[in-house]
Amino acid sequence: MWISKLLPATLSTAVLCVGGPAPAAAGDGIAVSGSIALTSDYRFRGISQSDESAAIQGGFELEFSPGFYVGTWGSSVDFDSNDGYDGSLELDYYAGWAGSVGATDFGVDVGYIYYDYPGDNGEKGDYQEVYVNVSWQELSLGVAYSDDYYAATDEFWYLSGDYSVPLTDTLSLGLHAGYNLLERGGGFLSSDEDAYIDYRMSLTWSWAGVDIALAYVGTDLHDADVFGTDWADDTAVISISRDL
Repeated sequence: MWISKLLPATLSTAVLCVGGPAPAAAGDGIAVSGSIALTSDYRFRGISQSDESAAIQGGFELEFSPGFYVGTWGSSVDFDSNDGYDGSLELDYYAGWAGSVGATDFGVDVGYIYYDYPGDNGEKGDYQEVYVNVSWQELSLGVAYSDDYYAATDEFWYLSGDYSVPLTDTLSLGLHAGYNLLERGGGFLSSDEDAYIDYRMSLTWSWAGVDIALAYVGTDLHDADVFGTDWADDTAVISISRDL
């Protein structure tokens, strides 16, 4: 998943949280934060990573003044061997810098993330990405690039837009759209599609460090593109997460 991995994976992976405690101080200029989550379906860029079943997720992050961060995030996965990978775990490692421009509402986040699938059958599942995200108030735009994406897809670009707005003190609305551009679609998908769109709309209720989210997630892919499965079909996803 992507920034921040400590957000519930199905929400912003995918919805900005409202409220919650501040990161705990670990030392001068260092803060520690973490989260654990349970989701009915781990959807990443619109496609199920858990065979449309529940997944447990969690992560930790260290933040260093002024704006640098490093962290890890993990989730159970189940690809049902449809794409040649039989691992049951995803582990992501990331680092970057995030900050605002002067005293404005304009923010920048630049980083690197490595996606690791330990225990797969030795096929090429692991990959890396660099990303840049810019934000202004409730709107954020992002681009991610991989030189060798999952399943030997070769180059990959991801363009995304997110809008999150608080409806009340504890309820927020999130909207997301993403454009996936694959150099070799036949590596990642079971068809030769070289691009697809993913989208999501969600409502998140937040209270005392707990977030409960209901999301509508989908893509413009067909079952034939994803090994004859429903992994990319429109669906409702419910998730619960807690700050640690």
